[in-house]
Amino acid sequence: MIEEGAAKKRAVRKSKPFKPIPENAFENQQLSLFQDFLANTDNERAALSNAVDLWDSIPRYALSRKNQDEMRLPGGYLPIRKVAFHYRGIPLIAVVRPARIEVRDEAGKPTGETIEYYPSAREELIEHALRRLAAAPPAGFYDQPEQRSGLVFTLHRLRQELASQGHAMTYKDLAEGLDVLSLGAIDLETSDPSDPLGVRHFARSTYFPKLIGVTRDDLEKNPEAKWYVEFHPFVTESIDKVAYRQFNYRRLMKCRTQLARWLISQLVLKYTAAAVTNSFEMRFSTIKRDSGLLEGYRLQRQAVAALDNAWEEVKDLGALYVYKKVEHRGSRGKLEDAAYTLFPSREFAAEQKAANRRQNDAKSIASTLARQSTAQLLEQAKDPSPIGGPVNKAMRTR
Repeated sequence: MIEEGAAKKRAVRKSKPFKPIPENAFENQQLSLFQDFLANTDNERAALSNAVDLWDSIPRYALSRKNQDEMRLPGGYLPIRKVAFHYRGIPLIAVVRPARIEVRDEAGKPTGETIEYYPSAREELIEHALRRLAAAPPAGFYDQPEQRSGLVFTLHRLRQELASQGHAMTYKDLAEGLDVLSLGAIDLETSDPSDPLGVRHFARSTYFPKLIGVTRDDLEKNPEAKWYVEFHPFVTESIDKVAYRQFNYRRLMKCRTQLARWLISQLVLKYTAAAVTNSFEMRFSTIKRDSGLLEGYRLQRQAVAALDNAWEEVKDLGALYVYKKVEHRGSRGKLEDAAYTLFPSREFAAEQKAANRRQNDAKSIASTLARQSTAQLLEQAKDPSPIGGPVNKAMRTR
């Protein structure tokens, strides 16, 4: 009993007090690099968002609501889910912990029941929409000293954004989706002793580490009341290290299937040398392993057919000019794998070229700023002025 009590005591964590976001977090050079897109017109610029290299390669939204309902345990519980995948040749495991939320009626009032959900397609769309809104000043912020990023927004504005992209949701759906994102947790584990990603064998966070919401009563009093959300630490790290790429957000949001969205994201992140004369190959086995979206099929050929349909969708949306498929069959003609050779559309090749230039320019600017900052710190270290001298007083009065 003593050990159990001690364990419970250790498990209790004091929540850190919330630190208000400083004004300079909404306007700084690193954030500007994240928000400034390389485009010719305002309309082209409005169609763009940022893909985050590591974060968008994790199969974190892979299980549909239907599949969740089929595996749900008594009491509304779901098991902890482990998904093995590779990121740039590094074997990793995503450990997804479901969010336990209150069941609410149509009026938004708790029914007294609770249920668990993994983040899935709805939450994926909400995150993409929020990331797009964060790229439009003055909503987004990047607070380097506290290593946090995110945005302030109204539920009405989020709903408008999703509806404009063909994904209309009710306020109840949005609020529930935000609950799932702020309560569902994900670990990233590696058994690689060299730990090339620096996750120290495992890294854990909820999808949205902090969410400050607005009640229905608050909304009735003030429809423009603001919500606050912080993005996952991997997104914040990508802003810090310029590990993101601009891409055609409107095309992604037009996808009818999650698999098509995943394929487009991977092409954006990996097919960086896209050109009409330069093809790119992806295999069914790799896509199945790394997306987590092809596990629910009873037969291999059914999963391959679903992938064929997704490639057709990507092609119809203008990312590909053509693709060629070669099937690999084993004994008795059993379909074991399929290789897809992809040729980009001129539009996608141009988008990737612009993304390369924008990322290279941003990294160059960030590197220059880092050198200047280091030089300033060295100069300050040489400055014999005592603490409380004129310079420090001036800084304190800002």
